[in-house]
Amino acid sequence: MSASRPRLFYGWWVVLTSALALVLGPIPIMVFSFGVFLRPLTQEFHAGRGAVSLAFTLHNTIAAFSLPFAGRLIDRFGTRRVIVPSILMVGLMLLSAYFCSGSLWKVYLFYLAVGVAGCGTAPVSYCALVSHWFDRCRGLALGVMMSGLGLGAFIMPSVSQALITRFGWRLTFGFAGVAILLITLPVVKTFLKDRPEPMGLLPDGVTHVFRTLSRPDIDLGLRWGEAWRGPTFWLLFCAFILVSASVQGCLTHIAAILADRGIPAQAAALATSMLGGGLLLGRTGSGYLLDRFFAPRVAAVIFGCAAAGIGLLRIASSQELAFTAATFIGLGLGAEVDIMAFLTSRYFGLRSFGAIYGVIFGGFGLAGGVGTYLMGAAFDSTGSYALPLALCCVLTVIGAALMLCLRPYRYHVRPLSESGPDVQLLPSES
Repeated sequence: MSASRPRLFYGWWVVLTSALALVLGPIPIMVFSFGVFLRPLTQEFHAGRGAVSLAFTLHNTIAAFSLPFAGRLIDRFGTRRVIVPSILMVGLMLLSAYFCSGSLWKVYLFYLAVGVAGCGTAPVSYCALVSHWFDRCRGLALGVMMSGLGLGAFIMPSVSQALITRFGWRLTFGFAGVAILLITLPVVKTFLKDRPEPMGLLPDGVTHVFRTLSRPDIDLGLRWGEAWRGPTFWLLFCAFILVSASVQGCLTHIAAILADRGIPAQAAALATSMLGGGLLLGRTGSGYLLDRFFAPRVAAVIFGCAAAGIGLLRIASSQELAFTAATFIGLGLGAEVDIMAFLTSRYFGLRSFGAIYGVIFGGFGLAGGVGTYLMGAAFDSTGSYALPLALCCVLTVIGAALMLCLRPYRYHVRPLSESGPDVQLLPSES
């Protein structure tokens, strides 16, 4: 008698495990909650916002240069062998925040160390993992997985603000490290699997495929050297770094922007959480749409909403307008990472996905760090956020326009009802 098939495809357990790892990972505490750490750090170290924002820039810069290396390790050794040690190191690094006292350079060193340790737990790793488990439902799977990051962005700023108020910023980092070591690490070690084929499964849980390959676990796609020479790579890269610099600059400074306008600190932290709510909506909503519509057009619409949110933030004088602006900005940031992963797989395939996506995501992170620093430096120079917010709005509009310049997918999946190979290769770029 044959064993009965499980009701739930194991790939969805991989998605949920990855989502949990992103909720209780370094990004919600180091990136999305930076805005609530900004003022306590400036007060303790008697430094300007530009000087403190440099810590965030250093974190994103070192992560940006580490991510391509992590992507190559993923392509060579598999995601699990990269993710598990990285989670362990991140947890230990967050505990070390207790020793960051006396000089601002210790905070810089702390953010640099977490940036290096966390490169293996970035969305690059989990997107590569989920992309191997799903093909026809890849957009939805990526969206559900990345909703974990949105949930973390929604919860962590308010939780961090409450913990900072009661225990201080050092112990707040320590609590996050304990949660990662005691919850994230055991769950990931238990449930995370690299790909379906060793378990006798196929992507999406399908039972009939039409691949012409002799081995179903061979990945189609371009090598890194082939990908970066084409115009598609540079269109994607430029669009994402423009939007990233803009929305992440707003993300990390939104609490300070609103506090300067007389909005209470807890309400300003709530606005950061509202940004996380928009990010969560962007994650799940974009994932659903990517499987049904041409992804660059979906991206253009969502980035346009983010630009509108930045423009609204520039003129917002009430909590209601601020919350609306934060939600729109979060929508753009939430969809951006999903769209990056989806378009990377559709234009370049999975053969060197880790390396290619690592470079694109590294540029995304680096641009976010630069945007954060320039936002703080502009405030220190002019005493106002008006000019950088206007510039961010324009850059986001340009990023949306670049999305509309993309050609049809190179690696397009046919519906199951069609015969022939399930991967359609379009002609190479000139």
